[in-house]
Amino acid sequence: MSIQTITAFLIADHRRLEALLDAATATAAAPSTAIDAAPYAEFRRGLLRHIAIEEKLLLPAAQAARGGEPLPIAERLRLDHGAIAALLVPTPTAEIVATLRHILERHDEIEEGPGGLYATCDDLLARGVDALLAKMRAYPEPPVNAHNDGPVVMPAVRRALERAGYRLVAPAAPGGRGAQSG
Repeated sequence: MSIQTITAFLIADHRRLEALLDAATATAAAPSTAIDAAPYAEFRRGLLRHIAIEEKLLLPAAQAARGGEPLPIAERLRLDHGAIAALLVPTPTAEIVATLRHILERHDEIEEGPGGLYATCDDLLARGVDALLAKMRAYPEPPVNAHNDGPVVMPAVRRALERAGYRLVAPAAPGGRGAQSG
């Protein structure tokens, strides 16, 4: 059975990406333990593809359906997407993963919630949903560069986070929640 709504398709992808991130950190005995590279690489590719689908297909289709007027939430989503993409540049650390989880949790609420991006797009794009979903399913994975840990990377990551209203998040202690750090 195929998925018939934008909401169902993209929420299923959110859950798939969450499972990959969980798999990448499943064996971590402590917050400083290395991230499992294979599932993290798949998570990274998948998340960049997911963002591209929203940026290149979904948001432009919604804007066109509104007579050229962008969705009010589009700017917020683009800031989040920029912060998320920036976090995918350096080699993952416990701090980067904690920050990704923090941002994705808030970001997913904006997209998945009642009246969120996906429900809005299901309403706006109902007439062309089959064609849009076909494009979404066929969307290729974007090319992904190797991680970059050069001296300019983390300052750029921090700037992208600040533009979006975030900061790096300290990893949670076992059984606890992470705390924001500067």
